[in-house]
Amino acid sequence: MAQKKAFLLRLDPKVYAALRKWAADELRSMNGQIEFLLRRALIEAGRLERADQAEDQSEDPEAG
Repeated sequence: MAQKKAFLLRLDPKVYAALRKWAADELRSMNGQIEFLLRRALIEAGRLERADQAEDQSEDPEAG
């Protein structure tokens, strides 16, 4: 597994509280929830491939 990059993130207290509640509702850590949301936004914006798409392309070099 690739090593993860750590960095400081400053959030408005209301945003932090809403994220903390959302993470708890979905049984995720705050860090996990933020990464989940960022990954989903990046995929939807076409800036990151979905993991299953990347695996499909690596298995079939003629695909895509």
